[in-house]
Amino acid sequence: MKKFCKCTLFIPFFLYMATMTGCSSTSNEKITHTDWCKNRYENAEELFKAKKYGRTVEKLEEILSTCAGSGYMEQAQFLIAESHFNLEQWIEARGEYGSFIVNFPGSPFAETAEFRKAVSSYNMEYKIDRDESNTMTAMKDFERYLANHPSTPLRDSVNYYYNNLVDRVAEKEFQTGRLYLRMEKPQAAVIYFKEFLETYPKAKRRSEVLFLISDAYTDLDQFESARQYLAIAQNESTDDAEMQKRVKKAEDKIAKAEETYEARLKKEAEKKRLQKEEKSMVN
Repeated sequence: MKKFCKCTLFIPFFLYMATMTGCSSTSNEKITHTDWCKNRYENAEELFKAKKYGRTVEKLEEILSTCAGSGYMEQAQFLIAESHFNLEQWIEARGEYGSFIVNFPGSPFAETAEFRKAVSSYNMEYKIDRDESNTMTAMKDFERYLANHPSTPLRDSVNYYYNNLVDRVAEKEFQTGRLYLRMEKPQAAVIYFKEFLETYPKAKRRSEVLFLISDAYTDLDQFESARQYLAIAQNESTDDAEMQKRVKKAEDKIAKAEETYEARLKKEAEKKRLQKEEKSMVN
C-alpha cells in the first residue's frame, strides 16, 4: 500500500518537472538579432520578386535602421536602390545607389550600382528651356563610371546614354541659334551655329544646322559662304534622296537671293549715277 502511494505521488511530480523543463528549454531558444534581420530581409526579397516595390522599400528601411552589424545591410541597401529604380523614382534611386557605393565600395554590386546611378541621373526630369544641371550631373556620373571601370562590357550602353546627353546640351544651343535667325539677326545666328558645329560635330542636329547657317549667310548676302556650308550638307548626305532635294531647293534660294542682290546693287548704282548727274547740272 505504501509502495502504491509513492508511485502515484511520483508520477504527477515527474509530469510537472517534465513540463517545466520543456517550457524552460523553449524560452531559452530565443530568436537572435541576426535571425530577425534575416527573416525581415527574406520577406522583403519575396516582395521584391513579386514586384511590390513600395512595400519592399518599407521593409528594407526597417532593416537599415535596425540591423547594423547583422550582415544584411549591404543586400538591403542595394535592394532598396533597385526598388526605387523599378518604381522610376529616379532622384531617390540615384541617392540610394550613391549611398551604396560609398558604404560598400568593395561589393560585387558596386559596379552595377554606379552604372544605374548614372542611368537614374539620365532619367531625371529634363526640359530644354530650364536649367540643364540634371543633364550635366548625368554626364559626370557616366564619365566617373567609365573612369572607374574602363574595361566595362557596358561601354556601348554608356556611349548611347552619353551621346543623348550631349544632344540635349546641343539642342539648347541649336534653339538659341534658330531664335536669332527668326528675330532677323543672322550674324548672331551664324556665331551660334558655327560654335555648335565645332563643339558638337556628331550631334543629331548637324545637318539642320548646316542648312540654317547657309540660310543665315544668304540673309547676310554672303553667298559664297552660304554655298560652302550647303556643299558640306550635300557631301554628308549623298545617300539621302530627300536631303538632296532639300539641297537643290536651297541652291535655288541662294541663286534667287543673289539675283535680287545684284539687281539691288544695279538699282542703287543707277540711283547714285543720276544723283551725281543732277548735282553736276545744278553746279
